[in-house]
Amino acid sequence: MRISERIRSMRTQCLWLLVIAIILASNAGSAYAQLSPGATFAAQLARQYRVMPDIVYQTASNFESKLDVYQFIDAPSPRQTLIYFHGGGWTQGAKEASSLMFSPYLEAGWNVINVEYRVARVAPAPAAVEDGLCALRWTIHNAKNYNIDASRIVLSGNSAGGHLALTTGMIPASAGLDRICPGPEELKVAAIVNWYGITDVADLLDGPNMKNYAMTWLGSMENRKEIAKRVSPLTYVRAGLPPIITIQANGDPTVPYSHSVRLHEALDKAGVPNQLVTVQGNTHGNYKLSEYPRIYAEIEGFLGKHNLWTAAKP
Repeated sequence: MRISERIRSMRTQCLWLLVIAIILASNAGSAYAQLSPGATFAAQLARQYRVMPDIVYQTASNFESKLDVYQFIDAPSPRQTLIYFHGGGWTQGAKEASSLMFSPYLEAGWNVINVEYRVARVAPAPAAVEDGLCALRWTIHNAKNYNIDASRIVLSGNSAGGHLALTTGMIPASAGLDRICPGPEELKVAAIVNWYGITDVADLLDGPNMKNYAMTWLGSMENRKEIAKRVSPLTYVRAGLPPIITIQANGDPTVPYSHSVRLHEALDKAGVPNQLVTVQGNTHGNYKLSEYPRIYAEIEGFLGKHNLWTAAKP
């Protein structure tokens, strides 16, 4: 069964069900008979995964940045792995709040790494971008420990997390934004799934598209325009980037839809495989339930076209 056909029921599952199911799974058997269909789904999923929460992947600004690893149990070979970044305008949010966004990948048998990063109250830009690169380095460095196929890592995130997925997969070593976590690993990914991420940070600092969350992230730094350019995905568009699929509503009030359009056009010009999936409406995420089958069908098709969905089924 395709993701697009499963997503209707999966979107109704909550992270707390999965957590409860992990506990129940250790005593399985008769426990299933007492669970609702949603909890049964979660319990069955929990039996397939080993969840390792709050692993510290780096320390900076007197803050321990953590991630959760969802490792598929007893896989015969290294797994495709999704690295996910939560949203919140770089100023708020928590990794636990975005778990439903990657549940289709769990159901399909992927490993998932759910990333926390430094938000503005801990450290201003470019801290969150640095953390994204460090999380990727940690993942590649520890690939063997968690049965990760380092050649099939896909990045994703929503809103500010979409921006971080883009910067993590697009920023070259020459930008020097990975220096707080140096290492020999080549920071390379197989694809990026961008949910309404910011692509031009400077555009949000002044003029008609000015946003408070961007102002908070950049603060009153004298060189904020320079930093904004340094952390903008559009700055790094070039040939040879991984395939990128973007999903956004054309009336998004929080991140201008033009950011996705400009990225799509720039990637086309550079010859980078990409796709823009447009949702009708004035909403920042929170799409109608009826939209998700189409969106996930597009994601699955896009990744499948690049041989990133095959051979990952449980």
